[in-house]
Amino acid sequence: MASDGQMTLGDIIFKHSTRKVRKIYNNSVLVGFAGSTADSMALLERFEKKLQEFGGNLLKSAIELAKDWRTDRALRQLSSMLLVADKQNILVISGNGDVISPDDNVAAIGSGGPIALAVAKALLKHTSLPPEEIAKEAIKLSGEISIYSNENIFIEVLE
Repeated sequence: MASDGQMTLGDIIFKHSTRKVRKIYNNSVLVGFAGSTADSMALLERFEKKLQEFGGNLLKSAIELAKDWRTDRALRQLSSMLLVADKQNILVISGNGDVISPDDNVAAIGSGGPIALAVAKALLKHTSLPPEEIAKEAIKLSGEISIYSNENIFIEVLE
């Protein structure tokens, strides 16, 4: 999982080196976020608690977080998206109650997400690059095109 490092507020760049991908749950789950940083951190904490509650079951934890996010009055106000993955699954979790498992094991979120997703899908289909290099190139090219992305790349890999 990879991310750029840009943090913006409207059209102002506040930070170039925000770490938006992390390993959690004994380094067995990757999580990335997009949107409001404080909201994302609150959701990340709740997601990690769900993982503990459900013994590391990624899908069950994601569904339960999405249900809480959708039905809890305070959580509904949070402006963020999460991308979570273990060695078997990749899931996008949104405040609309979505828990999406992409058909081709490639997903992206955030303002540069559509560009990164297109690049990653093309590289996956037409090259033999390893996943880490595909993610790196996708973020790099997104950073070249999107004003809300940059080329400060952070990568986390599950061993």
